[in-house]
Amino acid sequence: MSKKPYYITTAITYTSGKPHIGNTYEIILADSIARYKRMEGYDVFFQTGTDEHGQKVELKAQEQGVTPKEFVDDVAAEIKRIWDLMNTSYDKFIRTTDADHEKQVQKIFKKLYEQGDIYKGEYEGLYCTPCESFFTESQLVDGKCPDCGREVQPAKEEAYFLKLSKYADRLIEHINTHPEFIQPESRKNEMMNNFLLPGLQDLCVSRTSFKWGIPVDFDEGHIVYVWLDALTNYITGIGYDCDGNHSENFKKYWPADLHLIGKDIIRFHTIYWPIILMALDLPLPKQVFGHPWLLQGDGKMSKSKGNVLYADDLVDVFGVDAVRYFVLHEMPFERDGVISWELMIERMNSDLANILGNLVNRTISMSNKYFGGIVEDRGETGDYDDDLKAVVTGTRDRVADKMKDLRVADAITEIFQLFRRCNRYIDETMPWILAKDEEQKDRLSTVLYNLVEGITIGASLLEPYMPETSGRILSQLNASAVPFEKLNTFGNYPNGTQVTDAPEILFARLDEKEVMEKAEALMEAQKKAAAGEPVIDIEPKDEITFDDFTKMQFQVGEIIACEEVKKSKKLLCSQVRIGSQVKQIVSGIKAHYTPEEMVGKKVMVLVNLKPAKLAGVLSEGMLLCAEDENGELSLVVPEKNMPSGAEIC
Repeated sequence: MSKKPYYITTAITYTSGKPHIGNTYEIILADSIARYKRMEGYDVFFQTGTDEHGQKVELKAQEQGVTPKEFVDDVAAEIKRIWDLMNTSYDKFIRTTDADHEKQVQKIFKKLYEQGDIYKGEYEGLYCTPCESFFTESQLVDGKCPDCGREVQPAKEEAYFLKLSKYADRLIEHINTHPEFIQPESRKNEMMNNFLLPGLQDLCVSRTSFKWGIPVDFDEGHIVYVWLDALTNYITGIGYDCDGNHSENFKKYWPADLHLIGKDIIRFHTIYWPIILMALDLPLPKQVFGHPWLLQGDGKMSKSKGNVLYADDLVDVFGVDAVRYFVLHEMPFERDGVISWELMIERMNSDLANILGNLVNRTISMSNKYFGGIVEDRGETGDYDDDLKAVVTGTRDRVADKMKDLRVADAITEIFQLFRRCNRYIDETMPWILAKDEEQKDRLSTVLYNLVEGITIGASLLEPYMPETSGRILSQLNASAVPFEKLNTFGNYPNGTQVTDAPEILFARLDEKEVMEKAEALMEAQKKAAAGEPVIDIEPKDEITFDDFTKMQFQVGEIIACEEVKKSKKLLCSQVRIGSQVKQIVSGIKAHYTPEEMVGKKVMVLVNLKPAKLAGVLSEGMLLCAEDENGELSLVVPEKNMPSGAEIC
């Protein structure tokens, strides 16, 4: 029996810069839904990508002295890196600069023009460059863009228009007869009352005042306006062909089951996009969900304030799954959520380290201590068992009920209620007391089995939201994920299975002071960058383990002599005292330091680098240097006067 298809998309991310955690929230949310639907047994296709055309990109590229394509290539790569960092399981990453997408956009534009749904005219209005949108005077809020609050500028140009008014009544009827189409309900009311019922103005779908876009192939000088270009990615990405030669993926997956988008672009997806589809004689997506925003604790994120949070910075401190947990768990269904360093530390220490991590660790530890790691249900039931089992076996359906309405935060809460119940079961049964009585050994064994079974089901349900953590828990229990259809039954864990003999710490408690010091350093760097002080981002190398790091020996050295290497234009040869030893180190820093400047400096040295000959001179280590964007080098020196030989750790 073939699986039922399920097609989910995110909004494609605009390539104006690195996405902050609020932007990243959407891909994590979509990934949790996609993973959950796969767990339920659906054949899921999950698409995301980048929106790469428009005036804002053209202007940013000019500021940086690069072509628009070079600019979007870099930004798209950074967006994809962040999406991959967050362990998102998308099936397709589309770029609107993809050749097949651009070809179909041109064909769609021409088709709509030839059938009379697009016509040529002239536009005069107020234009918001960041939003790529025109507005009338009456649509402005306090004289500014109603979407982003920025300044608008008068604009007038020849343009093509899409006849929204032609399809308005049909769209109103669809919304009224399909209450699930726009969610949450408040978004539907906003679209109906503010836009559809007052009457739609036709939509500008081409531009001539800038060049970075898909050309209208039958009218030189016009480019396809960003929204017609961007919105059609949902069909071009799965193989829509305007001539009717659709791919198998398009035939299987369209109409989309879910467009997951931010609440700020709900109008484009519930008015413009459905009308484009109606004009193409295609079915409408089944649901458009406008999720709320994730805001900084002290207001809107701003680089000048130094309060922008980026996923990779948070991952460096908390780890991928902790960040996933936070943004999914803390976001309300309809209202905006709040994120801050302090809140993340609190959740890390309470929910993840204490409730989940401690539960897994002590359950495995007790299994090893009392039964050599062998987990066995010996049938010795007692008080509290029935209530524990009721919570464990009922969690699947409670999660399913929440996920049906995309209440992801509530679904995660249900899973953590299971873990909380397991913790309480330990307090109720007191295994350490049972262990003192030989006659209670069978009861103790059954108690530990019940705990392991509860954790196994909880970890299986956790996979869509915290996939790495789910896998780590199951691995320590030597268990496989329980199939969805069995998650409402107790007794899936095979009797006699042995858990790991060395439980790992899933989430370590964090010291708030240490984390906040790092956060303040990051915020200060943002402020400096916003003020024009230079910062440098470099291509990240592969991650290393702590064991890899401990193989490297760094110490403070004092340069006691230095001379030029005669056969080289770049090298200096230094004699460096490190503790009671003196090592000879050759460095390519002749253009930046004279031998006289080097003598007497305290420097940081990689001591155990394998010796090698440079220009015929033996080098027995490496001096650490920093390099700026112009290639200028600076020796890394201790902040305080440290003794020669001091370990750098």
